[in-house]
Amino acid sequence: MDLNAILKNLKNCPCGKCHTCDVKTVEIGSGLLQKTAEILKNNNFPTDILVVADKNELRAADGILDILTQGGFNISPLIFEDLRVAEYAESERIAALSREKGGILSIGTGSCNDICRRAAFVENKPFAIFATAPSMDGFASDSSPLTANNFKISYPAKQPDIIIGDTAVLAKAPAELKSAGFGDMIAKYTALVDWKIANLTIGEPMCERVADVTRQGLMRAVSLADRVTAEDEETAGAIFEGLILTGMAMQLGKTTRAASGAEHVVSHFWECKKLEQGLLSDFHGKKCGVATLMVTRLYKELAAMENPVFVSDQTDWDTVYAIYGEHFRSEVEKFNTPTVTDETSPEILAKVWPEIRRIILEELPSVEKLTELMQKAGCATTAKEIGVADDLAVTGLQYHPYMRHRMMLTRLVPMFKDVEPDWKTLAGI
Repeated sequence: MDLNAILKNLKNCPCGKCHTCDVKTVEIGSGLLQKTAEILKNNNFPTDILVVADKNELRAADGILDILTQGGFNISPLIFEDLRVAEYAESERIAALSREKGGILSIGTGSCNDICRRAAFVENKPFAIFATAPSMDGFASDSSPLTANNFKISYPAKQPDIIIGDTAVLAKAPAELKSAGFGDMIAKYTALVDWKIANLTIGEPMCERVADVTRQGLMRAVSLADRVTAEDEETAGAIFEGLILTGMAMQLGKTTRAASGAEHVVSHFWECKKLEQGLLSDFHGKKCGVATLMVTRLYKELAAMENPVFVSDQTDWDTVYAIYGEHFRSEVEKFNTPTVTDETSPEILAKVWPEIRRIILEELPSVEKLTELMQKAGCATTAKEIGVADDLAVTGLQYHPYMRHRMMLTRLVPMFKDVEPDWKTLAGI
C-alpha cells in the first residue's frame, strides 16, 4: 500500500484541513509471518514488547511467538482464552502491563486490536498489529469501541505504527470471518450518506477526498463479492487493504464518520442489550451488514417522499428511557442533553431535503442489490442469522439513535410530520 500517494492526494485539501496519518508501514503479502520480526526491526519497533492475542488468533499465526523470540525480541505474552468482547477494563490492564515495555504487538483482529489500541494511546507506546483475518475495518483506526458496564462507546486510541497482513494467513481465516469483513465494508454505503446528511443539516464538517479513501476500499471489496469466502490469497489481501483504507480514513478525517453511521449504532445497541442479558453477540461485521440492509430500507422509504412536512422533534422521551432501562439511562441522558436535533430545525430540513433525497437515491444501492452482494459474499442478511430476536431487531432499528450524540437520518424520523415507519417490515421481520 502506497501511503505516500494517499497523503499526497490529500495535500492542500479543499476542505481546509491538514490530513495526517500515524501509520508508518503497511505490509501485505504471502509468507510475511516468517518475516514478522524482520519487518518490526526494519521499522525500528522496540524489541521489549507486550504481545496480546487469544488462543484462536495465536493458532492462526502459528509459530509467531518463536519467530519473534528467535528474531531477537523479548516478549511478554498475554493470551486470552477467547476474546469476544472488547472491555474497557481489559484495555486498562494492558496499559498497566505495557508500562515497563517498549511497545505493544496485537496478534489478531477486532476486540484484541481495540483494547491494545486504546492501551497504546493511554501509555503512548509504539503499537503494531499482525492481522489474522480480514474481518473488520478497525486495523488502521484511531478509535476503539469499548464496552464498560455493558454500554459501548468509542474512545480515542492510537493508530498502529505497523500493520502486517500475511495473505496466506488471511486466506485461511474462517469463511464466516471473511464474510464479516465484507459486512463491515458494505456498511460504508450508509455511513457516508449519514456523514453528508450531518453536513447538510447541522453543518458538521465533511471532506470528500477523505470519503473517497473510504469509497476506494468499499469499491475494492464490492468488486470481489463472489470471491470473499474462497481460500484465495489475492482476494484476502485485496479485501484486507480495503479494510485498512477505511480505517485510515477515520484518522485522516479525524472522525469515525468515514466508516460508521446509523448501521454501526444499531449493531452497538443490539450488542449492549444482549450483554445486559449476559449474552454474547455475533461478529461485529455480521451485525453491521444486517443493520445496513435495515437502514437502507428506511432511507429509501423516506427518500420516496418528495415534499414531506417537517416539525420540531416529537421524540417520546419517556418511551426512550423505558426502552434503554435504568441501567443505561444516565448514558442516554448524557448524549441527549442537549439532543442533536436541537442543532437543526424544520426549516433547515425542508431546505436541504431535495439534496438529501438525491444523495440517498443516487449513492445507496437498492436493498435488492445489497442483498445480492452480501449473499455472494456469504454474509448474514437477517436478524435471525445473527441471533438477534425479532423484538430486539425492531427496537434497535427504531431507538438506536439515542445512544449517541450524532446526526443520522434515523434520528430525524421524529421530525417528519405524520410519518410512522413500519419498523417491523423495515427490520425484515
